[in-house]
Amino acid sequence: IGWLTVPPQKQYLWRRVYLFYLCDFLPRLSCLRSQVNLCNKKFSVNGEEGPKYGFDGSKYHYGDGTSVASQNSSQILTGYDTLDVGPNYDFYANTNAQGRVRRSRPSLFQLHSNIEVSSTHLASRAPGDSSEDDVEEPQSEPTRFGWVKGVMIRCMLNIWGVILYLRLPWITAQAGIGLTWVIILLSSCITGITGLSTSAIATNGRVKGGGTYFLISRSLGPELGGSIGLIFAFANAVAVAMHTVGFAETVQALMQESGASIVDPINDIRIIGVITVTCLLAISLAGMEWEAKAQVLFFIVILVSFANYIVGTIIPATPQKQAKGFFSYQADIFAENFVPNWRGPEGNFFGMFSIFFPSATGILAGANISGDLKDPTVAIPRGTLMAIFWTTLSYLIIAATIGACLVRDASGIMNDTLAMSSADSCQGLACQYGWDFTDCITNRTCTYGLSNQYQSMSLVSGFAPLITAGIFGATLSSALACLVSAPKVFQCLCKDNLYPVIGFFGKGNGKNDEPIRGYVLAYIIAVCFVLIAELNTIAPIISNFFLCSYALINFSCFHASITNSPGWRPSFRFYSKWMSLLGAVVSVIIMFLLTWWAALIAIGIVIFLLGYVLYKRPSVNWGSSVQAGSYNMALSYCVSLNQVDDHIKNYRPQCLVLTGPPSCRPALVDFVGTFTKNLSLMICGNVVTGGPSPATLDTASSNSHVTWLNKRQIKSFYHGVVANDLRTGVKMLLQGAGLGRIRPNVLLTGFKRDWRKDKPSCIDNYIGILHDAFDLQYGVCVLRMREGLDVFRQAQTHGEEPNNQEDFMFFYNIPLFIIVSFYLDPDAMVTEPQPQPSTVFQSQQGKKTIDVYWLFDDGGEIVVLNFIVPFHKSNRFYIIVRLIMWGQCSVETLSSTSFSDSVRRFEDLIGPYRINTAQKDGHVTAEQLNQDCPWMVSDEEIETNKPKTLRQIRLNEVLQDYSRDAAIIIVTMPVGRRGQCPSALYMAWLETLSRDLRPPVLLVRGNQENVLTFYCQ
Repeated sequence: IGWLTVPPQKQYLWRRVYLFYLCDFLPRLSCLRSQVNLCNKKFSVNGEEGPKYGFDGSKYHYGDGTSVASQNSSQILTGYDTLDVGPNYDFYANTNAQGRVRRSRPSLFQLHSNIEVSSTHLASRAPGDSSEDDVEEPQSEPTRFGWVKGVMIRCMLNIWGVILYLRLPWITAQAGIGLTWVIILLSSCITGITGLSTSAIATNGRVKGGGTYFLISRSLGPELGGSIGLIFAFANAVAVAMHTVGFAETVQALMQESGASIVDPINDIRIIGVITVTCLLAISLAGMEWEAKAQVLFFIVILVSFANYIVGTIIPATPQKQAKGFFSYQADIFAENFVPNWRGPEGNFFGMFSIFFPSATGILAGANISGDLKDPTVAIPRGTLMAIFWTTLSYLIIAATIGACLVRDASGIMNDTLAMSSADSCQGLACQYGWDFTDCITNRTCTYGLSNQYQSMSLVSGFAPLITAGIFGATLSSALACLVSAPKVFQCLCKDNLYPVIGFFGKGNGKNDEPIRGYVLAYIIAVCFVLIAELNTIAPIISNFFLCSYALINFSCFHASITNSPGWRPSFRFYSKWMSLLGAVVSVIIMFLLTWWAALIAIGIVIFLLGYVLYKRPSVNWGSSVQAGSYNMALSYCVSLNQVDDHIKNYRPQCLVLTGPPSCRPALVDFVGTFTKNLSLMICGNVVTGGPSPATLDTASSNSHVTWLNKRQIKSFYHGVVANDLRTGVKMLLQGAGLGRIRPNVLLTGFKRDWRKDKPSCIDNYIGILHDAFDLQYGVCVLRMREGLDVFRQAQTHGEEPNNQEDFMFFYNIPLFIIVSFYLDPDAMVTEPQPQPSTVFQSQQGKKTIDVYWLFDDGGEIVVLNFIVPFHKSNRFYIIVRLIMWGQCSVETLSSTSFSDSVRRFEDLIGPYRINTAQKDGHVTAEQLNQDCPWMVSDEEIETNKPKTLRQIRLNEVLQDYSRDAAIIIVTMPVGRRGQCPSALYMAWLETLSRDLRPPVLLVRGNQENVLTFYCQ
């Protein structure tokens, strides 16, 4: 009650208290109350005492024949005095917990339906029913890691890679301390924003294995997620080579100092690199537990090397170190090294940034093994952000300290001390400290100093072998982390089956589901890039791939936030959608500033993979933000249409097609699809007769119908309703289909071929549907084909042959295929894939004509169809349109022999429905007879409608004479006046007009409103 009086800063706390009240306190109170008050008493839903259901485990039966036990709900009822249950995590989980059966809440139908108790006990329940006793055997729990060991240490080790020890001092010499800090902070800003976005996405729901791919694909959908998953897995595999080459460079330098060599420097690096990657593969195949132990050992070694480095900067420099350019902390050296001194072809800001940035790309090492974390939603944000903070701080400290105590150039020769005679010509800052490196500076032959020696940290440190051990630890740990991350990400991608062939690598082994095949593939890729044996060449290659991944992660967070989807509820609140957008934009800009051709290649690969997934359309649905954005856009456009009135120039036929299950009338679907595809609205309507129940609702709203339409490439909506009879259901569709101004204005149905064999009441219902459409201002179209519209053979193969052939024909030839469940297996119709039969509207027709008979001015509906059917690009006809406008003729002139035969055929059609003499002489009045049997035709009604009858007969003769070889005939449909034209007479008109014609016949009648205009305004 006092919610509005609570300050905003305290509302979050009150929400948590309220959720605790709902989710924990109320269920406990309900359970306690049931135990105290009810004990073992039976409870009856209808208020009567008796064994309706109880707490002893008896079954509970419902009106649809199902039971609580069969719905996996028997265990939910225990301890409660109602079928309703409190909130439970198991109800929302997509996977089962270890060692127990997944629980489910009772359905809405179970809550409000009548309950019947069976006499059998739960112990004698039918096979397949589940209870709390049916507990699965608990499997061995796989290895899980917390946020420190699983995320923070792993990320820090991956960030503290080869660049830290072997390139950061050199970058400091090139860019200076100031710009090096800018490079570090810029990289950290990008990774920090990405870390915040990753934390938000990771805390929006349960995170499974797959890391970056899982986060992006479940946020932006499979299109972008799949492409970035491949790129990110490949980038991690190449990163293995980069860190391994750094390790091999260090080993080769040590061998060179001791005078040892295998072949030559380049080949030595290749040989050492291949051997190292092979050893790392063996550690990875040993399992995640051994890999985690190795990572902890590497972490300790790196921390010891850092401490050794800091101590070394404080210790006074020895003459040997001074000869190599180390003078401990000096303000002059710090000032000299604070400004840039670009050298070589890579001597520019973005060249240095491209080399350094891969050292900051390890922030996703923890997220990449999300499937091996105890609680990813806690571990990923906490571990990732802590790793970014500590590694950024360490980079800044190392860049500042090494730049404050080591000059850029030094010879390393002990005799290069400053002589009194050469004091005036001495160059370099070392002159102030008694050393003269002028000769090597002038000749550019200096081998020591920040600009010339990659192993500068070993020189500065107190004990050089510890720095070497740190290099080994940093390079090997980063390589090992990438070697584990790449297969984990790739495995999740393979299991989703978004791309062909790669599914082979998705198989896992062991309790941790280790991707052994993925490890081998990553090993092969890494070995290929190790053979390059040049660190400065490999680093820029992967920079663009990582930047592309970061851009999409940030965009995922921004897009999920901007769509305002209720499903976007991250528990991590310290993020901003605009910062995420900034991070995405900056990442793309830096991609082009680093290496524009590599950026184009990366973006081209993403677009190619995106196009492939869009073309294949995999059957996955992850509730992505793209879907939420599409919904927002569609809703906004639909609402905006209400602000402007419709105009005649924008009129288009929007069709409600009475197809029933669309797979049962493919010809009708294909015909309407030829002129509505990409042009106007098409809704396939289906009426399922019967009362509302789970079975009928599932039949009416089954997704298999939409799947069939999509597979047939028909752009149509599907709308199914449940009604007591056909006509009521069609009325529901006529009045309820559509949204706002996007609603149908034309009803299109099939012709009722078996009307003479069917019950007269069904004829009246069929004609009544047409009258209902006219009453609701719909245009009406009726399609008749010589071979019919329904797929008989395919439908009969799903079930048994019906006993009554006439009833079967009735149910199958009404405009809606609605009683199929009486004779066919509904489960088969819903779950089995429906066939895709070919129809005449899918095949080439040759050079034919479309004959359009515009007999009466109905607003121009038939002319609009005349335009869009033949000329729409999706149409398969190669045709010429002939428009025939009918003039008035005198029926007295129609007295030929053939016409007399046609008249007799019409009389035979209407004969069974005429009121005979016995009926006239009875006591039943004409009004009562017309009310009870509205399909009956009297002599007066035949005489009154005789001109229209003769017109239909003559029209049929004209169609047979002039349009026998047409591709399709479109003719104006006659209108029978309600109350003056019985349904049987109207049906006879439609039969007479369209009979004995080889091409399909489309009867069209507009709603007498203009759909054409000759003016521009």
